Amino acid sequence: MRRLAAADIAGVFGPGHRRGTAEVTARLAATSPLVLTEVERIELRGGNGKGLVVATFDGDPRAAVIQAAEVFALYTGMWLCLSHGDLVSAVGMDVEGENISGKVELVVTRIDLVPRPHVTGSARVSGVADPVEVTVAVVEPAGASVGPGAAATGLLLNEFHMTHLSRGDQAIAMGPEFAEYTGVRATRLPTGGLLLVDRVIEFDGERGRLDSASYTTEYDSPADSWYYADTANDSMPHFVYMETSLQAALLMGYYAGPTLTQAGTTLSLRNLGGTATVLRQVDLRDATIEQSSRLLSTTILPGSSLQTFDYTLSVDGEPFYRGETMFGYFSDQALANQTGLDAGRTKPAWLSENPSAAVRSVDVAARRADPSAPLCARRNLTLIDNIDVVDGGGEFGEGYLHSLRVIDPSDWYFARHFHLDPVIPGSLGVESVIHAIQEWMLDAGHADTMTDPAFRIPRDIAFSWRYRGQFLPTDGTVELEAHIKSVTRTRDGVVVVADGSLWKPGLRIYELIDLAVELTDRKVTR
Repeated sequence: MRRLAAADIAGVFGPGHRRGTAEVTARLAATSPLVLTEVERIELRGGNGKGLVVATFDGDPRAAVIQAAEVFALYTGMWLCLSHGDLVSAVGMDVEGENISGKVELVVTRIDLVPRPHVTGSARVSGVADPVEVTVAVVEPAGASVGPGAAATGLLLNEFHMTHLSRGDQAIAMGPEFAEYTGVRATRLPTGGLLLVDRVIEFDGERGRLDSASYTTEYDSPADSWYYADTANDSMPHFVYMETSLQAALLMGYYAGPTLTQAGTTLSLRNLGGTATVLRQVDLRDATIEQSSRLLSTTILPGSSLQTFDYTLSVDGEPFYRGETMFGYFSDQALANQTGLDAGRTKPAWLSENPSAAVRSVDVAARRADPSAPLCARRNLTLIDNIDVVDGGGEFGEGYLHSLRVIDPSDWYFARHFHLDPVIPGSLGVESVIHAIQEWMLDAGHADTMTDPAFRIPRDIAFSWRYRGQFLPTDGTVELEAHIKSVTRTRDGVVVVADGSLWKPGLRIYELIDLAVELTDRKVTR
């Protein structure tokens, strides 16, 4: 406790609580005598799932409540977002009488970086009948800047800026030029569990230079991230590969300022397509992913702008994923005039054009209802419920898959992608086709002879996609199909490659080429 009171945070909690030359000013018990004597437990996911601190104290119980919350705030590292910031507190408790010895148990009820990094909790204290509410925040000195380059030494943008860009003050996130975008529909990063870029490490470019730039960003992928628990994959699901790459690219493309050339126009960001290849398979749990991106071009058009990028994901300096992509910034009128992939013409699904095909169904929802069912996407990654299968059907005669899902406007991702501009992430459309292929592979018996089967993204197969529209909460349904192109046996499993499409009612808007899924026996690969 004394070392935390002396601001030796890294000395207590480890080297992860250092960041470059960031100056440490936040410390425990800066405004009252130190009363905590020992922290018995501290858990980031304890209590109600947001955090827990159990500590003993000797002295003022009010100070004990504040200091328990301060310990948790320091432990999370939120002070690194404002390296010159101090801890300030508010507590709903007045104490009369002498100091006591006892225990404080703090259950965290809220933790956030907007408007400033803060933690709120409810504490049970020895000798105090009712729970005590407390908030501890990290606050910058009066008059200090917290915008790009100012909030943490050595970084242009950090987690604090990313959260503000996703749902807070864009002037803080991007600079004062972006103030007009705060509180209105505008370009943003996703929020919550879909925010997959943490900080900008290097930036070789400048505001207003739209022809080229290069930059390096990072994303920390904790092993307890929701997508590891929800995926059927052996490691990270494919949509996170896509999202973390694309978010890193769009971040600095937006920072360069293409929307500033069309001030006063509401512009929404949409991905238009790209290509990507897995270079090697790596378990990304608890890894810090380095995202190296280059802005290749910007084209300013009436009511819209287009930007192209290439990107590479690496871990420990070794690349594992590489691709190119294009983003567009579109006015309301441009979005309203979208005609899909087929110039506004109706292109029905293959199954509609082949009504005599012999169809059988795979009940995905029923299999998922069995908690012991292996290799099954669950919870937030519940993206399909049923598959219609035509054995030997499709454009390549290797098999055909079709699925239709009703859109629920309350689906979890609409609140996170994007704030004030809800659309289904394109990467989750890709993921839904992957799930259809995975379920078909299991139904076809490809895992039956395997001792320890696992799904992976195969290496060295270039995948490409095109988007020409978006799925809105009001669109009613998502329809998808997949045409199996090849089924290849390998030494330890099988690789399936397919092409796919997705429709909103009456309009085909996604096209996927060479989407590949690998089913491998880990006993063999070990």
